[in-house]
Amino acid sequence: MRKKTCKVFFSVSSFSSFFSFFFLCLGIFFCMEMAMAQNRSTIPINVGVVFDMDAWVGKMGLSCISMALSDFYSSDHGSDYKTRLVLHTRDSKRDIVAAAAAAVDLLKDLEVKAIIGPTSSMQADFIIGLGEKAQVPIISFSATSPSLSSLRSPYFIRATLNDSSQVKTISSIIQYFGWREVALIYIDNQFGEGIIPFLTDALEKINARIHYRSVIPEFAIDDRITSELHKLRSMQTRVFIVHMTTSLGAKIFTMAKELGMMSEGYVWIITDAMANELNSMDPSTIESMQGVIGVKPYVPRTKQLEDFTTRWKLKFQQENPTILNAELNVFGLWAYDSATALAMAVEKSRNAGASFQKLHTSGNTTYLEAIGVSKDGPKLLQAILNTTFKGLSGDFQIVDGQLRSPAYQIINVIGNGAKGIGFWTRENGIIKDLSLRSTKNGHSISKTNFGTIIWPGDTTSVPKGWVIPTNGKKLRIGVPLKHGFSQFVKITRDFTTNTTTVTGYCIDVFKEVMDALPYYVPYEFVPYVTPDGETTESYDDLVYQLFLGTFDAVVGDTTIFANRSQYVDFTLPYTESGVAMVVPIKDKNRNKAWVFVKPLTWELWLTSFCCFVFIGFVIWVLEHRVNEDFRGPPWHQVRLIFWFPFSTMVFAQKEKIVSNLARFVLIIWFLVVLILTSSYMASLTSTLTVEKLQPELLKSNEYVGYQQGSFVARLLAKMNFDEDRLRPYSTPQECVDLLSRGSANGGIAAVFDEIPYVKLILAKYCSKYTIVGPTYKSDGFGFAFPMGSPLVPDVSRAVLSVTESEKMVQIEKAWFGKYTCSNSSASPSSNSLGLDSFWGLFVIAVVAATLALLIFLTTFMHEHWHIMRQSNLPFHERIRILARNFDRKDYSSHTFKNSELRDAVGVLGHMDCPQSPHDNLSMFASPQTNEPPSPSISSHTEQIFHLPGEEGGTPPSHEENVAVSTQESVIGLAIDLNAGR
Repeated sequence: MRKKTCKVFFSVSSFSSFFSFFFLCLGIFFCMEMAMAQNRSTIPINVGVVFDMDAWVGKMGLSCISMALSDFYSSDHGSDYKTRLVLHTRDSKRDIVAAAAAAVDLLKDLEVKAIIGPTSSMQADFIIGLGEKAQVPIISFSATSPSLSSLRSPYFIRATLNDSSQVKTISSIIQYFGWREVALIYIDNQFGEGIIPFLTDALEKINARIHYRSVIPEFAIDDRITSELHKLRSMQTRVFIVHMTTSLGAKIFTMAKELGMMSEGYVWIITDAMANELNSMDPSTIESMQGVIGVKPYVPRTKQLEDFTTRWKLKFQQENPTILNAELNVFGLWAYDSATALAMAVEKSRNAGASFQKLHTSGNTTYLEAIGVSKDGPKLLQAILNTTFKGLSGDFQIVDGQLRSPAYQIINVIGNGAKGIGFWTRENGIIKDLSLRSTKNGHSISKTNFGTIIWPGDTTSVPKGWVIPTNGKKLRIGVPLKHGFSQFVKITRDFTTNTTTVTGYCIDVFKEVMDALPYYVPYEFVPYVTPDGETTESYDDLVYQLFLGTFDAVVGDTTIFANRSQYVDFTLPYTESGVAMVVPIKDKNRNKAWVFVKPLTWELWLTSFCCFVFIGFVIWVLEHRVNEDFRGPPWHQVRLIFWFPFSTMVFAQKEKIVSNLARFVLIIWFLVVLILTSSYMASLTSTLTVEKLQPELLKSNEYVGYQQGSFVARLLAKMNFDEDRLRPYSTPQECVDLLSRGSANGGIAAVFDEIPYVKLILAKYCSKYTIVGPTYKSDGFGFAFPMGSPLVPDVSRAVLSVTESEKMVQIEKAWFGKYTCSNSSASPSSNSLGLDSFWGLFVIAVVAATLALLIFLTTFMHEHWHIMRQSNLPFHERIRILARNFDRKDYSSHTFKNSELRDAVGVLGHMDCPQSPHDNLSMFASPQTNEPPSPSISSHTEQIFHLPGEEGGTPPSHEENVAVSTQESVIGLAIDLNAGR
């Protein structure tokens, strides 16, 4: 029974295994059929690949392209495509001819629809022409030379970055640290030379320059590299920019370290050609590059990139087991994205794989002429240009025939690799973090934009970028040889030691300027003498020697002049500019009777007179009722109105001022008079000593002097001076001697010279000579350099720095002394003073006087308003009464004594006027007491001055008016008699 059961179980198991195997075979067969059906429905598109297969970029690129196509067609999106790229690889063998032959083979025999490659810029130059002829897109992910422009051929697509796109990043680094000169080290081929014009322009925009270009052949031997490095080490520049292939660059850095050029003080900057491949360099090379700064395109780290990197390392290690520790760089990512973009573009262009259109040629056609034209080329080209997607390297987009430039990352080689220290973007310049955005317009250059940098020599101190060279060429500075005015330039020869010493004001300024430069410039002074060994006769000849190349610069009292600037470049001036005339001080005004009126213009004279009269009138009004000095006969008072204000000019007034309002007006008027008289005296003094010092040189045919060799002689000729009337001088003493003799005695009547020389003369003889007339325009002293010299902008900025500093004052004091003459630095002017200089003072005085007058009139009218209310009197009668009351003394004023009032009342006691029984002398206070009068005085006074008809009374008759007038006259007479007693 057990045996039977076992047989049955075995039979069932066998049957089950048979069916399982059957279904497995069926599934495999079905899959094979589906794959064959799919292959039968897809369209193969031939694509050529031209790489240097033994180079790292070629091996890595081919591996990434194959993985890109595999990943794309196995994805959900690519699996539905009807087209499939079929790669046909060719090895260019690092040779331009081999690369061209490979491209011809692919185009003629295989009729490929596109070519990916070549890897180098030199190989691409010829292949681009073939692609344009056949209308086949040439896609390169590693040919970066700017000379390979898509403008030359629209069928060239640069799926990488142009080398010129990184020059702004490099120039920003140079500007950030303030370096002004760099040395460029580049490979001697099309790739190396392509970046030069773009880098030069970028540096010029930040006022920097390429001091030296070091060209290294592609296959240079070690001795050639060592010789070039020795030359670089002997120069002053310590900032080196390296643009070359990785293999040649590794040699240079290894030898540079052996020569000690990777120590403190050096700056090395590498372009992306080397920075992109740092992770694939030997550790020994990385060790020799410690402290190097590099720039490379920024590739964001994504999960997709990390997964691909892992898969690529496994696949590449399997295909190349002899290559250990292979590292993927950005060129591999661009190769991956290029293949993906091409696969997408082929599908979009509906490429059917049509054959080339053959050209009609004769039987003697060459192999190249037999290449046909792709019918699908134009559509495929437009499809590639319009393809955009998110690739491994970032956003893939072709703009103007090349990959759109991303942000650049700035790296620092430290330890076993590179560390990011910042970024550069077109919008914000250098920034520390891409998440940060500048809040200001323009690029920021803040010192916090970089992370910590380790420079060569393992230091964090920023190198200054230059040193004193060991055997660098010195600039030959031409200086004039002259006997006079040695304070500016003085040349001393020591014949015992055969040495020459150059000193002077101009020399000290030049030394300070050169010390202020951000780099070192070696120089030596070379005196300029004529062929016969004499002194410098013409500064034009000296400057022209600079144009001829005899000197590298000219320093001295050299004036910036228009005709000289046509063949040399001048820096900014470091002295005052202008040509002035100096004449002896002579008093020729003693016979001029009316010279005293010239200090003021007629408008100011007239305004002053009117203001004097107005102030006199106001003072009289304010003082007439309360001050005995301002009373008297009419003509006496009129004379007083004119006398009093004019007497204040010398403070000779004898009248006492008692009114507070008048005192207020007078205080302000004293200020006006003081300023006006002081200004008048100063102007009169200037007129008497300067006005007539300017001789009419041209009319009187006088002799004038100028400094020997100066351009002033030409200036005087333009001013119509006769050349026979010009006399040169060489020293200040000779100039003074000529002036002292005068024109009639073999001397000169005036001197025309530049302001610095004039100041030197007047510093010693300011009591005898002075500057007169206008200052003629000139541009001052400047340093001359050859036309287009890159030193001119830097030296000009240094000139500004020195002239604005205290050091310039110290130099002037050291050579010219401290000036004691106030008129030695400016041309005095004898122009009359005008109203525009004093109208503010007159306004203040008039406003103050008017205000005081208004206050007085308001108070007076308030006290006598009852007169104006007498409507029964004609208006002119009321005005007459007011005027009569104004002319009377104001007895309420403290200035009048009580005795005067008592005498007046005593006189009235004999008059026939009503009195109360107690109206007698006892009503007044005793003269010996200070007590006020009794109340009866007030009532009695009111009775005396009370007008009949007031307070509702009957209108006064003619007789009553006469009586009142008589009473008032008698009171005034009594008081006047008492005052005269």
